[in-house]
Amino acid sequence: MKPTIALLLSSLLLGALLPTLAAQPADLALSGELKQWHKVTLTLAGPSAREQDTDPNPFTDYRLTVTFTHESGTPSYRVPGYFAADGNAAHSSAETGNLWRAHLAPDKPGRWTYTVSFVRAKHAALDPAIRGDPVAPCDGRSGQFTIAPTDKSGRDFRAHGRLQYVGQHHLQFAGSRQYFLKAGADSPENLLAYADFDGTWSRKRAGSARPGEAAPAGLKTWQPHLQDWQPGNPTWKDGKGKGLIGALNYLAGTGCNAFSFLPYNAGGDGDDVWPFIAPEAKLHYDCSKLDQWQIVFDHATALGLYAHFKLQETEIDDLRRGHTDETKGTVPEALDGGDLGPERKLYCRELIARFGHLLALNWNLGEENTQTPEQQRAMAQYLHDTDPYRHLIVVHTFPDWQDRVYPPLLGDRSVLTGASLQNSWSAAHQRTLKWIEASAQAGKPWVVANDEQNPADQGVPADPGYQGHDGKAMQGGKPYDLHDIRKLCLWGTLSAGGAGVEYYFGYKLPQNDLVCQDWRSRARSWEYCRIALGFFRDHALPFWDMRNADALVGNPKHDNSRYCLAKAGELYVVYLPNGGSTGLDLSAARGTFTVRWFNPRAGGALQTGPVREVQATSQADLGRPPTEPDLDWVILIRRSEGG
Repeated sequence: MKPTIALLLSSLLLGALLPTLAAQPADLALSGELKQWHKVTLTLAGPSAREQDTDPNPFTDYRLTVTFTHESGTPSYRVPGYFAADGNAAHSSAETGNLWRAHLAPDKPGRWTYTVSFVRAKHAALDPAIRGDPVAPCDGRSGQFTIAPTDKSGRDFRAHGRLQYVGQHHLQFAGSRQYFLKAGADSPENLLAYADFDGTWSRKRAGSARPGEAAPAGLKTWQPHLQDWQPGNPTWKDGKGKGLIGALNYLAGTGCNAFSFLPYNAGGDGDDVWPFIAPEAKLHYDCSKLDQWQIVFDHATALGLYAHFKLQETEIDDLRRGHTDETKGTVPEALDGGDLGPERKLYCRELIARFGHLLALNWNLGEENTQTPEQQRAMAQYLHDTDPYRHLIVVHTFPDWQDRVYPPLLGDRSVLTGASLQNSWSAAHQRTLKWIEASAQAGKPWVVANDEQNPADQGVPADPGYQGHDGKAMQGGKPYDLHDIRKLCLWGTLSAGGAGVEYYFGYKLPQNDLVCQDWRSRARSWEYCRIALGFFRDHALPFWDMRNADALVGNPKHDNSRYCLAKAGELYVVYLPNGGSTGLDLSAARGTFTVRWFNPRAGGALQTGPVREVQATSQADLGRPPTEPDLDWVILIRRSEGG
């Protein structure tokens, strides 16, 4: 069990935080760097509580909300707060205390004000309509602070601001106004099943043993990435966390910018991740574990890594078993049986309160989700209404469920703003394009990404030579490798106008989805992702304004022979998975266009082939690649200035 920390430590901690804003009284403190887009934390000394308390329950029966407003009046955020034990739980493992907390990532420099609403009533945290009794002396407190401009640059998201849905198929940073393409790791889904986190154990591998009763078995150590931790990086509890922090360092160092994880999988494949003090205690949250998660996620923000929260998996999303329409028994781990009840509301609220300040994330209703449309709409609406920052909300489902799950959620039928696709790696282009076009036609363009590659047992194979692996995987009795993934999944998704990819590792290959602790197993695939993202960035290509135009290269059926992404009349990106040559229909354009080639295998500068320029015509011959004509190539066709 975690040790009980004397409440005296709470006042000592508040005293330590006070230098960040000397004018504040001793029972209130602002901490963090008071800079634009940096996390600013308001901590209050309030009612004393324990994680296990039931009357009142500190998670359900107190509602802390802090309204932060910029001096201009815009923006103004109503930020949910949470019980923070002694305020130092990541390091102390405290489960008791009297500190309560809310986080802001301020959009603008200048003066900000805050006003505290803190009430107590049965389930007040779950329903904003419940009035409750004011909690003295916290309720009604107010103050102000001044935010300086950000001092960050490069990949750090604090240099760019919050990623926002702006009614297009790609997210945009609120600060730099740049648009975002993602590439990164979908595996392991149980990334947070980490031995260095408090209150974490594997129910499948260690029975019902709790920490202290038996050594946690089957958990990740991320040992292969200890070498990637760097002095000055965060840790907790005298040096814990180096393996996972190092893993994030490695992934960011490859040029990738996204990672995915389940915050709750009790009863699922891994059965080793939950935010509660125990899997069955769904109304009582583990303050120290969640503070440790917050250290990891805040580090990801500094590294420029987008956090993909997959909120549940199919085994626990509702009462359905066997993925049919028939209810086949109770799933104890399912939150409210799939409905929007107290457990699900609290789960969403706690994650938003503790992690909603992150600048780049999405809330995914669930992996391989099988909830009813009504349940999905209700959960999405609650996330939307509770999250002050309106982060992207998506849903993931089985490949053969997409046509039944997505249509009832398109347009104004839900608040969803995206889709997380699972399908065969070889169908990425077609399925991404389908939901981009369907969502646009419904009046609300979705952000569509390819986040899981079938076949489910194979996924993206390890590099050739990794731990003796030959680099091959099998689909329908035929082998495929990382080159096929690069061609038809990575470039197939981007050429369809997709928002990017996350790579899934199957369950039969080395470093597979549940056991993965070494992202170096896919080092070459990460390199191909870096090259692809760099192509669009380095050549200032407005991918957010470009649309799929396969018909212009003679591919109206969108097969995998060749792809085209276009800003009509100005710019065309043609991808040839098998090399060779193609024509481009420029009959609707005018002028002269330059033709340059890009190597998606090695990157580097644009190259010139036999054809350097073409005139707008019904069938402009783009020529052949400068070298290696049988390998995949990208062609960049751009209208000449004054052409």
